Amino acid sequence: MKTSDTSDRSNSLIEHAHRLLALAEKEGAEEAEVFGIYGQSVDIDLRKNVIELASESFHAGLGLRAVVKGAVGFSSTSDVSALKSVAISAVRSARARGPDESWRSLPHPRKVATPEGIYDARLERIGPEECVDLAASMIAGCSEVREAEPVNGGVGCVFGTDFVVNSQGIELQETSTLMQASMETIAGKTEQDVATGSEFHNSRVLKSSLEDVGRIAAEMAKASLGGVKAESGTFDVLLKPMAVAELLEATLLPAVCADSVQKGRSVLLGRVGEQIASESLRIVDDGLLAGGLDSSAFDAEGVPSQKNILIEDGVLKGFLYDSYTAGKDGVQSTGNADRAGYSDVPSVGIRNMIISSPDARDLLAETKGYLVNGLIGAHTANPISGDFSVEARNCFFVAPGEAAKPIRSLMLAGNVFELLKGIEVGTDVRAVGGIVTPTVKFTMKVVGS
Repeated sequence: MKTSDTSDRSNSLIEHAHRLLALAEKEGAEEAEVFGIYGQSVDIDLRKNVIELASESFHAGLGLRAVVKGAVGFSSTSDVSALKSVAISAVRSARARGPDESWRSLPHPRKVATPEGIYDARLERIGPEECVDLAASMIAGCSEVREAEPVNGGVGCVFGTDFVVNSQGIELQETSTLMQASMETIAGKTEQDVATGSEFHNSRVLKSSLEDVGRIAAEMAKASLGGVKAESGTFDVLLKPMAVAELLEATLLPAVCADSVQKGRSVLLGRVGEQIASESLRIVDDGLLAGGLDSSAFDAEGVPSQKNILIEDGVLKGFLYDSYTAGKDGVQSTGNADRAGYSDVPSVGIRNMIISSPDARDLLAETKGYLVNGLIGAHTANPISGDFSVEARNCFFVAPGEAAKPIRSLMLAGNVFELLKGIEVGTDVRAVGGIVTPTVKFTMKVVGS
């Protein structure tokens, strides 16, 4: 699709958004907001070493929030001929809910800054044929490693325009792109000795070949063969970026979101200004990070994106807010309203949560303990207390000057907020979704089997 055609279609949708806004006000909305999306995606699915599916899809839609006496009603559509019904439905829903004393206002216009590196014209123009070639390069990379073969995987290339208009005067739009790829592999010497591996790639710009994704996934599976029983006890454990992200997403992330704090579901309630982690730890949420996977000039309500310091020198500095939770606490939104799409209402979420330390160093070179590439069961962690018990995936015993030894099975248990007090941070930074992190070291309890 040509860029000019895309622009025409998105502009047309914005015109419909203004119509929807006017219809909502005509139906009695005191405030109204329309969030819209127009975009295209190309997806390739792999099954073993075969391209199972190649598809190209287009998506467009509008979501309306209508406010009546502080109560918010919502309705959405992908059919622009149904705008009047959407307006009636949203206003009717707001009236049915009744007044909300915690509501303050939809956000007002403010100056926004545009992040760098979130759009690549090549990804807007890419078609299924080019994406098939990219998927084939992943398969080729896997085939370079003997004893390993692909199980499944995929490639996705997306571009889209998001926009927000509201009755307070906000009118913002932004076009961005995203490329995603992943592969799962398997290796086996015998029926009793089988191991799996995985690798992924996410970026805002086109990567011309994905051979390294397939190769790394295959190498991980092959390296995990011949796993031995792990020793139980308290050990230094290195969590690679994927494992760090999986653990923090289930524990720390909910604890720093204002809605959890306001509901009494965060162990960090009332602890702003306290030392909660190692003095060397810094955690920042940055919606303007260059090339960040969740970077944007504005959040899902049209609030300007910004950098928010959550932890500095181990001290808790604050929480993440959208407009509603900010109104309840009498503060300004931090630009952290998030939506899964036009048919979803906003809620508090991270943008690019960055873990760093001035003392970052190569942890692998000095560690005797376990190296964990991923986790199984992180979603079962307690988001209120921070307690967790998970299984390590692709785990190795490591020691300086020695070859890594694959481990058959290892369980990790602990409390993330206790572990943060002794966290050590590496240098191999990687973005895993909205979490940007290097390998980190914790001293924790492990159980081998």
